[in-house]
Amino acid sequence: MGIRGVSLVGMANDPDLLARRASSFGEVAREYAEHRPDYPPYGIAWALAGCAHAVRDVLDLAAGTGALTRGLVATGHRITAVEPDDQMRAELSRRVPEVPALAGTAEEIPLPDNSTDAVMVGQAFHWFDPERALTEIARVLRPGGALGLLWNGEDDSVGWVRELVRLNTSSVSRKSRTMNELPTHPSFGAFEERAFPHSQRRTAESLTATIGTHSHTTVATAQERTEVLSRVRSFLDTNPATAEGEFDLPLRTLVARATHHP
Repeated sequence: MGIRGVSLVGMANDPDLLARRASSFGEVAREYAEHRPDYPPYGIAWALAGCAHAVRDVLDLAAGTGALTRGLVATGHRITAVEPDDQMRAELSRRVPEVPALAGTAEEIPLPDNSTDAVMVGQAFHWFDPERALTEIARVLRPGGALGLLWNGEDDSVGWVRELVRLNTSSVSRKSRTMNELPTHPSFGAFEERAFPHSQRRTAESLTATIGTHSHTTVATAQERTEVLSRVRSFLDTNPATAEGEFDLPLRTLVARATHHP
């Protein structure tokens, strides 16, 4: 699932590939934590503002290695993280030790009923079974609680970024499609959507490493992975905007929020 205009994974007709991509991140957990971007505080705040009452407890669902977790900690709320992959969860605990990190999935959340004010999902909702996940999220949310979905993506309105996106493809990524609508569920009101400008400080080397943590490269064959990353690095090394030292990678953080109405 995704937000209008966002190219997200949509491979319901290929469940084996979907499962491989969804479970591929543990193999690169350390690199994922090192190179994936954070989320803009104003985007996080807007998502949490979907809660109809004061926020105390927040669940970071499918928390990965903690990119969103760290931003949530900065809000001052009580944060709990849930992550299914053991290696990703271990990296999260190493980097954000003050946050309890529980094993669990979006479809089976290890929290009691009515136990949290907001559920936040960074870069992961498209891996969920949406009907089962939304039912389970509704179970753990208090009435009036907020569901926030966040995705970071390259801002391809910038010319060189658009070329980078074109080069950064594999035989797996071509199976992606654009999702035009967010799901509906009787326990939630309609989703609101907003895009926030964001950026990540990178070098040619570190941006290539970031792309190496994307699922379309982690599940590609070794040869194809090498070809994709070599193509990307060659472009970054010769592109005037990225060839010399550090630069800002333009991003757009797309956020959707909905309020729980039991």
